[in-house]
Amino acid sequence: MADHEADEPHESEPSSVWSSREYRIYAPSWLVTVLAAPIETVVIGIYVYGKTADPLSLGWIGLAKAVPMILLALAGGHLADRFNRQWLLVVTVIGQAFCGFALAAIAYYQLALWWVYAILVVEAATQALGTPARAALIPLLVSQRQFSRAVAWNSSIFQLGTMIGPAVGGILLGRTKSYALVLGLVGVARAIAVVGFLLMRPRKQEFVSAQESAGKDIWDGLKFVWKHKSILGAISLDLFAVLLGGVTYILPIFAEDILKVGPEGLGFLRSAEALGAITMAMILAHLPPMRHAGRNMLLAVTGFGLATIVFGLSKSFWLSLAMMFLIGALDNISVVVRHTLVQMLTPDRMRGRVSAVNSVFIVISNDLGGLESGVTARFLGAIGSAILGGTGAIVAVLIAMKLWPELTKIGRLDDIRTVEEGLSPGLERVEPVACRELSNNVQTVSTGSASH
Repeated sequence: MADHEADEPHESEPSSVWSSREYRIYAPSWLVTVLAAPIETVVIGIYVYGKTADPLSLGWIGLAKAVPMILLALAGGHLADRFNRQWLLVVTVIGQAFCGFALAAIAYYQLALWWVYAILVVEAATQALGTPARAALIPLLVSQRQFSRAVAWNSSIFQLGTMIGPAVGGILLGRTKSYALVLGLVGVARAIAVVGFLLMRPRKQEFVSAQESAGKDIWDGLKFVWKHKSILGAISLDLFAVLLGGVTYILPIFAEDILKVGPEGLGFLRSAEALGAITMAMILAHLPPMRHAGRNMLLAVTGFGLATIVFGLSKSFWLSLAMMFLIGALDNISVVVRHTLVQMLTPDRMRGRVSAVNSVFIVISNDLGGLESGVTARFLGAIGSAILGGTGAIVAVLIAMKLWPELTKIGRLDDIRTVEEGLSPGLERVEPVACRELSNNVQTVSTGSASH
């Protein structure tokens, strides 16, 4: 045993997270599920638009996916803290696999289009119920000091899948000319991921008391986030930055009318953002943990806003490409800090519910951000929309610093500890983030949860 442990990477090394057998199983399974989603999105988008030639029919796809996520995410968090997270993840991914096979059958038998929307609603519901369990399961797969690196690796895996998934879907559809076959492969990919998730052996999780009422339990995640200002500030800052500053939904306007680079250029712009995120995730995974995480997050969101403004003003494709790369890279810093705070400040018995609240914030920011971009572009033009959005992201940073000064005090990510739910009124005013920089000023309370 001693020789084996001597061969393992030290927890301060970037590769240390891969010393966890569970994470080595989880990561490729997660990549497969991530890849399946954009492949399905590309194929379904082409299929629906080919049937209707109506842009609004694509909007209904977004609505079908968004509503179940918003309505059921809190319930998913409740389930993640009441029941075994690994089995919840397995069951929901099985449901998504069946949805992939169902969409393949719809395409093969040329059924009515409303069947597509109905299956997408079911699939989004399974995602809403399973996402909190998956997010809250990760701290049980790696050690506490490895967790921020696991978040960075997870982000790079997600961005990698998001970047190459659409291309894979397009190539497969172009070569096979069969919607049913490609959608069937999506179902097969998810079934393969299920096998990986079943092979994991996570540490024992803490469960909520069986005596607590389910109704109260579901809302406890929101109460916890509201009470602990570092978490509230981090996810609120991300919400408003993406809500106001995101330009993803209006990229086709820039590609066609402003930069005049056509569909190929549009693809490069989308890939540049994901490439920036992957690059930053790899950098963060190989550097020592951030020493001033809160300050870095605020600076990153400010840079995100500035890059968005420059993108809006740019008439050069290469400058625009560089700004999209920066947007993805800077956004990833915020993602790593936010996810680390959400998972490591939260006691294990509440991670599912708090992850659910985080999921709701993400869905709202992405979907309503697209609506905001479309509305402002309608009245101000695409350039005006980007400039206004970037400015809004910077203003959001200033407001966050005023409302949640705790954000500026967050230090090293690997020193964050969970908080006790029953803090005295005096301690509630200071977020108990255990950072070396704050050890003389902030009283730290540890719950001794299973994630330690």
